[in-house]
Amino acid sequence: MAVAVDQLLTPDISRPARYLGNELGAVRKSWQDAEVRWVLTYPEVYEVGASNLGHIILYSILNAQPRQLCDRAYLPAMDLIEKLRDTQTPLFAVEAHRPLTDFDILGFSLSYELGATNILEMLTLAGIPLTWSERLGRGQQDPLIFAGGQTATSNPEPYADFLDFVALGDGEELLPEIGLVIEEGKRAGLNRHDLLLDLAQVPGVYVPMFYDMAEDGSVHPNHPQVPERVLRRVAPPMPAYSIGLVPYIETVHDRLTVEIRRGCTRGCRFCQPGMLTRPARDVNPEQVVDTIEKGMRATGYNEFSLLSLSCSDYLSLPAVGMEVKNRLQNDNISLSLPSQRVDRFDENIANIIGGTRQSGLTFAPEAGTQRMRDIINKGLTNEELLRGVKTAYEQGWDKVKLYFMIGLPGETDADVIGIAETVRWLQQECRSQKRRRFHINLTISNFTPKPHTPFQWHSVSTSEFLRKQDLLRQEFKRMRGVKANFTDVRISAMEDFVGRGDRRLAPVIRRAWELGAGMDAWWESLDRAYQAWETAIEESGLTWKYRQVESGEWNLFKDDQGNIDGNQSLDAPLPWDYLNTGIDKNWLKQDLQRALEAATVPDCAYEGCSHCGVCTPDFGHNIVETPPPIPHFVGHFKPNTQREQRLRVRLGKLGDMALIGHLDFARLLDRAVRRAALPISFSGGYHPSPRISPANALQLGATSSGEVVEFDLTEPLDAAEFKQRLQDQLPPDMPIYEVDVVPVKGLAATRVLERAQYQLSLRCEGGAWGHWVAAVLDASELWSEHRSKSGKTRAINLRERLFALDYIDSPHPEQAIVTYEGSCRNDGTLLRPAQVVEMLEAVSGTEIALEHVHRQQLILRPETP
Repeated sequence: MAVAVDQLLTPDISRPARYLGNELGAVRKSWQDAEVRWVLTYPEVYEVGASNLGHIILYSILNAQPRQLCDRAYLPAMDLIEKLRDTQTPLFAVEAHRPLTDFDILGFSLSYELGATNILEMLTLAGIPLTWSERLGRGQQDPLIFAGGQTATSNPEPYADFLDFVALGDGEELLPEIGLVIEEGKRAGLNRHDLLLDLAQVPGVYVPMFYDMAEDGSVHPNHPQVPERVLRRVAPPMPAYSIGLVPYIETVHDRLTVEIRRGCTRGCRFCQPGMLTRPARDVNPEQVVDTIEKGMRATGYNEFSLLSLSCSDYLSLPAVGMEVKNRLQNDNISLSLPSQRVDRFDENIANIIGGTRQSGLTFAPEAGTQRMRDIINKGLTNEELLRGVKTAYEQGWDKVKLYFMIGLPGETDADVIGIAETVRWLQQECRSQKRRRFHINLTISNFTPKPHTPFQWHSVSTSEFLRKQDLLRQEFKRMRGVKANFTDVRISAMEDFVGRGDRRLAPVIRRAWELGAGMDAWWESLDRAYQAWETAIEESGLTWKYRQVESGEWNLFKDDQGNIDGNQSLDAPLPWDYLNTGIDKNWLKQDLQRALEAATVPDCAYEGCSHCGVCTPDFGHNIVETPPPIPHFVGHFKPNTQREQRLRVRLGKLGDMALIGHLDFARLLDRAVRRAALPISFSGGYHPSPRISPANALQLGATSSGEVVEFDLTEPLDAAEFKQRLQDQLPPDMPIYEVDVVPVKGLAATRVLERAQYQLSLRCEGGAWGHWVAAVLDASELWSEHRSKSGKTRAINLRERLFALDYIDSPHPEQAIVTYEGSCRNDGTLLRPAQVVEMLEAVSGTEIALEHVHRQQLILRPETP
């Protein structure tokens, strides 16, 4: 049974379109025809989850499987959480609007260590028991609960009590295999225990109930049919599945994202993704270009991003970027890249990300001295750092962002201050009398040791973090054009404590959630979350373990003979040793020794093998594509500002579209025009934008059959053809009623808008509606106070803004339909629906509820010849 979402998603809910599931690209498969029903869940708010590339790819792949369907769910914002609780409504999937308990399998993406509290919140909102042991005793009543993602693959143990199974590594091939096992298990009538036992036979599936933790924290099988070590799955990148959902509201990564390379072999010793995604696998350059071109046409985005752990290590990047830039030169398309290798940044890359909408540049030197960069195996020299930053400056960038870390093994105060000295040196080298000062934004993060890295045995000190942060703040005070942001040490301490923990942490996570932890990585939640975690740790009896994190009791240094010495033995079992990631643990020990000797290891994708152990039949080998020639650069986008025709379109905004805000409505129109390949004219200036002009913003929650939007075109187009091409790209609830050709040089609709007609649905017990309407019409003055954005108040006579008011009889005396015509000018002379209600309340002395607003028409002033 579907949830009555229309009663939940009212205009008082912030951005209600988050929960509609009606985006472009949303897949709606037959519920009855599906034998396995998935929900992929991102335990963050919609804006984060809906733009996550892995979420989009796996959703597309699962819906491509026969006899299976995949829906989605996200962590609701607090206002909807409270409403779900108040109305005792279970958390629902956004497309089918069914409770999560109706599905067979519910998968969470666990992308950071503290995200587990959000998982517990969602399970509780769904009415699902939190632990696998509780669910096992309820038979088939609950869906199977699993997690995947970087954190789940790294060390599932802190979350093992909550999960029926864990999907380790890449999911593109693994999840369809899981679906087939569940399908066969359902047909065979297997109980929950036996179904999970079947799943445990699938390479890449870890089922915690079939493993026990020993006193030393190590994990061992308790069933003869499960493997002693569980394999991490590896799959090739599949960029075609990147073309999927196009949200109607703005998301965190509001663009098409295409993966160009999976895995990294740079060997940075602090970097867990670099160890857990090996081997490196390039995507064929032609496939990348074709996917981007097809994706931009299909989605209507005006920006795309190329994704890799290190985009610059994709040797075909300059050629691919230039080819796409040339092909889409007339479409005002921009490219953004994640943090890049500064040593590979050159004029070619500058050309593909520069232009009219020049994106920001981010580099990650990580350490401020050459010695520290060698310790972490960054593979970056001072000369390469300067060359990359100086190239950016010479190519027109006045600001770059740099990432550094403090607290790395072997770090001294000189290395910390070296960060400030490096920044000062870069500013001095990037100086010109003809340009303003070169600005550098810094993010200084706290090193957090991660499992499966050479630094996994290291620990850090919270007090040392604070001291080193203060050292840098004192240095930056004397520097102009530098803005530094420091990661909160509390987040680092909590991530370290959970990330390298064992099963004893499950009660801590649960208790922290009960005490209010959640959305812990969000700044506004940090104080509450940290207090919850501290209390939970204290109650658990694991304070000694947390003290090791805060005090740095695992620090590793060399003794007098040059060997590693420390309180934490490198041979002691680790909670994640049962995971077969492909990386040899002895190799990690050896690389740690090399780190303390400041010895570097080359990138094995381009130089000799480092013998890490990954390149085997289970994991494959590095795949490096030969880069094609870089095409000739045809130049940056030049906006076509020619205006040959103006079309005035009258359209509706019905049904769910009422819950799309004005800015999102304008973005939706822009993308529809791009998909329809209409010859839209652009404004000039530094940030050219398409000349699409809605006449007036419609309030959130209101429907309309009278919206007016004007489009300026660079070439004349038949109105009927324009209507058909645009209508084909709009949602069904946005019908186009009329398209008129109006003078290009005439006044825009926003300038000649005079009045609007509305229909209001009202409710009031014992309403004398006809009498009240007459009383309003008879009045000459009905005053109200209006508060401006600056906080000033002034009195306005609402009655002089009302031109017509009529009451339509209703079969229920407490309900009424009222129509009115009132002022609607963009200079602020408006008569809003709520103000009409205010006038009715003034003459009746009774409170009246405004249940729905429908705008019937916008009335424009006739232009004088």
